[in-house]
Amino acid sequence: MDITATEIAFLGLVLFIGLLIYLKVPAAVAAMLDKRSQDIAAELNAARQLREDAEKLHAEYEAKKAAAEAEAAAIIATAKEQAALVAEETRASMQAAMARREKQAEERIANAGAKAQDEVRAAAVDAALAAAEKLIAERINDGTQTALVQQGVAELKRNFG
Repeated sequence: MDITATEIAFLGLVLFIGLLIYLKVPAAVAAMLDKRSQDIAAELNAARQLREDAEKLHAEYEAKKAAAEAEAAAIIATAKEQAALVAEETRASMQAAMARREKQAEERIANAGAKAQDEVRAAAVDAALAAAEKLIAERINDGTQTALVQQGVAELKRNFG
């Protein structure tokens, strides 16, 4: 019986497979694959947990962002209201100041008018006195003057004496 090369190769393969089984290589490979499968499952679970945590954080930050935007809108609205109130108060105080200044100007004008009237009256009185003095000086002679003085003295005696 001749043994062919094919048979020798087959026999070598069988011995190799037997040796692998004897050394428990398939069990070790299966254990390594099982361990790798468990590691991958653990990594997937950890990744899933991280994703859930990230989604929670994202939701929290979105809520905080919405709250901050609402607060900012409220602050802006309050600032606009306060600006409108300040503008209204400023407008009212300016109108009051304008009214006071207008009243002061009217009073100054009235005072200036009264002062001008007084000055005109004083000038008229001065002119009348000057004219009367001139007339009296022209018309009164020594006799008339003596009679007026005697009449004034008599009147004083009557009133005080």
